[in-house]
Amino acid sequence: MTKHNQQIGKWGEDQAAQHLLSNGYQIIARNIRTPYGEIDLIASLKDITIFIEVKTLTASKNFYPEQNVTARKREHMLACAEYYASENAIDHWQIDVIAIEGAPQKTVTLTHFENAVS
Repeated sequence: MTKHNQQIGKWGEDQAAQHLLSNGYQIIARNIRTPYGEIDLIASLKDITIFIEVKTLTASKNFYPEQNVTARKREHMLACAEYYASENAIDHWQIDVIAIEGAPQKTVTLTHFENAVS
């Protein structure tokens, strides 16, 4: 991954975290590594733990960020969430995807897909 892509990815995660906080979520952790991959954000809302995958694109006319969540990526997300939930005795959880289109100092479109992977 290029440095530019890493910077855009971090910026997108910051946008997603701000969105979650402004909607009453509590951020529990960021960039958690498991044996199955990384969890971008872990948040909670009421009694549910939410594992969040953030996908960011700076520009695209015929493609949306959420289209980067392939079947293989969904499998990894599920394995990561199951592992973390098991290790931390979490019973009530879900996986969300937050898709972000835009870039710093430009118009941002954010779409939050709740319970997107099961």
